Amino acid sequence: MGNRVTLQEIADALGISRNTVSRALNNTGSVSDETRKKICQTAQAMGYKQFQMFYPSSIQPSDTAEALPIGKKNEIALFTHAFPGNSHSGAKLLEAFQHKIDTLGYRLTINIIRDYEIENLCLPNNFRKDKVAGILCIELFSREYSEFLCKQDIPTLFIDSPLLWTCDLSADILLAESLYNVYQLLDDLIKSGNKKIAYVGDKLHCQSFYERWQAYISVLTDNGLYSDSNHSILDDDSAPYSDTKWLCKRIQELNEFPDVFFCANDFLAMSTIKALKALGKSVPEDVLVCGFDDAPEAAIFDPGLTTIKIPSCSMGYTAAELLLSRIQNPSAPYRKTYIKTEIIKRESTKGRA
Repeated sequence: MGNRVTLQEIADALGISRNTVSRALNNTGSVSDETRKKICQTAQAMGYKQFQMFYPSSIQPSDTAEALPIGKKNEIALFTHAFPGNSHSGAKLLEAFQHKIDTLGYRLTINIIRDYEIENLCLPNNFRKDKVAGILCIELFSREYSEFLCKQDIPTLFIDSPLLWTCDLSADILLAESLYNVYQLLDDLIKSGNKKIAYVGDKLHCQSFYERWQAYISVLTDNGLYSDSNHSILDDDSAPYSDTKWLCKRIQELNEFPDVFFCANDFLAMSTIKALKALGKSVPEDVLVCGFDDAPEAAIFDPGLTTIKIPSCSMGYTAAELLLSRIQNPSAPYRKTYIKTEIIKRESTKGRA
């Protein structure tokens, strides 16, 4: 990202059109208050200076916020390779995180990490190390780049991370609990007579995906069931999982048709359901599907998606507390913290879970 932030970069960060961003920032045309608020917050955080900041009444700057001393580092830098849009559980997490740090006088700056920065192991052009008190990493899974950030001598927190057994991160890590609830969900499905379980997703994509894979393998083993990679769809995360034709082909290539597709997140689960429908399969009559995250679409998808809920707001506040604690005590031992999750059963496993 260059020094001058553009409307297109703000639009790309939020996954909306450039015209919508323009209408919101120039206060012209029809834009909902909620969308306008999100655009203005993002534009301000990214350092966009070409407009007068518009504050809906619900987000007026707090008069009770504790101002940091003049000259003190007052920025928390978000580093992300894939900014969480409105449909991502990370959006609520980030909103809670920002609310917490705002009350203490910190402001959030957004740094979209491009392939260029990752390949060249460099910081974004607009990054001001002299202003940054801490770094928050979301959707940033490059091992080399994560290790590079940890060498910058800045307190850092990763929400999810690259595979921990492949890298050495001098940072705190926050994860949604996966092992217990994935095991419990699949164990219930197996005990209901569903013996053929397929895993969908790149098990090596990140630490959370790998822990969900570990739970999948454990529950099969404990129930005396056989696991084979040819029974699952484990392609690299760069594969076009959202491409219905591609996913249909991968499902047809499985050694046997499963009773259940367990998907590493809700995006993969909803893509799988679309592919199954294209193949003439009905969910849950012919096959069951479940995911992880409890994304906003999960409850209104057809059929409603069985999933594992991440308490996004609680995770956001916890992330703020962990990072602020690290800023205050940089020499404390590094921590790996888990947030408890919850199984949410809906129509996609109805009658067989």
